[in-house]
Amino acid sequence: MDIKLIAKNPTAYHNYDITDTLEAGIILSGTEIKSIRAGKVNLKDTYAMLKNGEVFVVGMHISPYEHGNIFNKDPLRDRKLLLNKREINKLFGLIKQKGYSLVPIKLYFKGSFVKLELRYW
Repeated sequence: MDIKLIAKNPTAYHNYDITDTLEAGIILSGTEIKSIRAGKVNLKDTYAMLKNGEVFVVGMHISPYEHGNIFNKDPLRDRKLLLNKREINKLFGLIKQKGYSLVPIKLYFKGSFVKLELRYW
């Protein structure tokens, strides 16, 4: 499958000691996809958190699509990540017991899907 890098988190490698990675899908609206295809996304100061048994990415800035008018979403809204239950339970155990943090490293297209690579430390 063809992988095309969209954005990287510039401070993640410099500030954190990375231990393991995880690939997650992300729920986006149509105008957000169009902005991402135009390269208008920023992962700086982004993190992921567990809320009510689900994983959300917080602080990812996707600029509003220029031609999106009323369909544009808030650029900094929390976005749900798509992980299976086993992966969520593993992350929940690591974060609660060992004090790990989830940091998004890069955003990329894998085929026609947008994926987010998470690393925990």
